[in-house]
Amino acid sequence: MVPSGRSGAFISIRTAALSTAAATATAILLGMTAALTVSTTASAKPEFAAQTGLPCGQCHANPAGGGKLKPFGEKYKENGFKVKK
Repeated sequence: MVPSGRSGAFISIRTAALSTAAATATAILLGMTAALTVSTTASAKPEFAAQTGLPCGQCHANPAGGGKLKPFGEKYKENGFKVKK
């Protein structure tokens, strides 16, 4: 048996360790969630090419699509992904 004078200290150390572990796990989980939901990279959408009948290079600097947009691509984006006629 643990002497009565030490049982309170043992519980406090154990509680502190569990609390620290829970806080660390929560911080890691929140960090991972933020990283996955907040920052996403832009990518080409083949369905836009199919929808408009235009090649990916019409909107993108890279002819294969994805990455930086040309002025036409910027206007297409600003117009709600619709080609003005």
